Amino acid sequence: MPDLPTPQDAAEAALFSECWDAVLSYADLCTAGSAAATRLATEAFALGIREARAGETGTSRNAGRRPARLPRIPLLLTAVRTTAAAWETDGQGHKLDPELRLWLNSDKAERYTGPPLQRPLALRGLRDMQEPDAALLWLAEVEALPMSVVARRLGLDPASVSDELEQVRVLFRDRCHRAHLDTPMAAQCRSYARLLDAVTRSPLADTPDDLSRHLSRCVECAEAAACLRLHGGGLPAALAGGVIGWGGLAYLERRRRAAEVRLGAGRPDPADAEAPPNLGAHKARVVRGGLLVAAVIVSLLALGVSMMPGGATDDGAAGPTDGSDRQPVAVPSFSEPSTSARPSDSATVSPEPSATGPSDPSDDKASDPEPQGTTSSTARGGDPDPGTDDPATCEVAYDLVNQWPDGFQATVTVTTTEALDNWRVAWSFKDGQQVGQMWDASFAQDGSRVTATAADYNKTVPADGSLAFGFLSSWRGKNSPGYDFTLNGHDCTKA
Repeated sequence: MPDLPTPQDAAEAALFSECWDAVLSYADLCTAGSAAATRLATEAFALGIREARAGETGTSRNAGRRPARLPRIPLLLTAVRTTAAAWETDGQGHKLDPELRLWLNSDKAERYTGPPLQRPLALRGLRDMQEPDAALLWLAEVEALPMSVVARRLGLDPASVSDELEQVRVLFRDRCHRAHLDTPMAAQCRSYARLLDAVTRSPLADTPDDLSRHLSRCVECAEAAACLRLHGGGLPAALAGGVIGWGGLAYLERRRRAAEVRLGAGRPDPADAEAPPNLGAHKARVVRGGLLVAAVIVSLLALGVSMMPGGATDDGAAGPTDGSDRQPVAVPSFSEPSTSARPSDSATVSPEPSATGPSDPSDDKASDPEPQGTTSSTARGGDPDPGTDDPATCEVAYDLVNQWPDGFQATVTVTTTEALDNWRVAWSFKDGQQVGQMWDASFAQDGSRVTATAADYNKTVPADGSLAFGFLSSWRGKNSPGYDFTLNGHDCTKA
């Protein structure tokens, strides 16, 4: 299993930390257990970072020619899908979700690797945008980040980021419309193309009966309608499903629910610090302005032609009905980015679990797409005791996976002789370490004391079984291992 590439600078180290939670969340959907999820996420993360760096190098060598590529998070998520397909081919499919295995061997999966003009419309539209614009759209619509956080990540003005998002949505629609017209399609689909464009522009436009019936039968035209209709709340689902593929809607729900959990834990929005200048975003803003002017002119001409008598379709429009019965998508909630550490050039950031760690019998996960674990920088008082009142006989292994000048990654594995319906593991640091991110558990830290609480999918542990979770933390001066471990309030011995 490959190690992650070493971050090139502090900015990329922060980006690694921000992206890892998203990659692990989707990898957990794709696998049959948490250990397999961490391995899939690690391999996919390494693959995606190499692809991103190769794309950036290609751009510098071919000045003036911008290769079509996805922004960082969706690029890494597609790398998860690619790595899962490689597992299936290499005989490791038993580690994947059974439904994903069926999907990987179907015609649906071939659309994502087949001829470019036959790939999902949302994927083509997002790749065709300027990368800063595409990143703005993805972070706001799919990752459900608050506008202040999006502005900080992309180096935008917080006061104008909402207006820029509206412009980017229009540009995405324009790119999807052009991609739809370029797609090889049947004569009937072609006859409905201009009418589809017209009825999806306004929330007040009615969908004729014949077009509604056509959308219920034609997958490609239904995907086009979802991408072209900016109102109604369906854009996040269109993006997630079109770019990620299998499990896109479940991933979208996880990101929304993770945001709700974080807000419920009382995490405040970060202070509105001045964002560093982002030259790529500024350049994209200038290009976007010219494209918007052209798009408005073309849209007005297309709308006028489509509304002319006899100009919409050869079949004629039936009486108007409300055909815009799109599947509702939950309104995105807000979440915070993860705090990251800055590794040195000689260190390697690796979210990979220790190869020597014991197996995790909690690999049997529930099908409910719960968040992967949340972070909280403040202690949460009044948590209910999730364990039993009987003393728990337990053994703990604290494994330092990786360390760099001001941060480190570690895993904690606890073996219990008693069956658990829920668990809470606590320990102390004596050198001022501060946990910034955790997976396979949520956490709270009060001074030197850290408490990790089970996620919904790994609460149950059988007798003589193990539970495991990992985290990223900062350190200064000295990095002594954690001590005074307890499981549900009862002391554990060291392994």
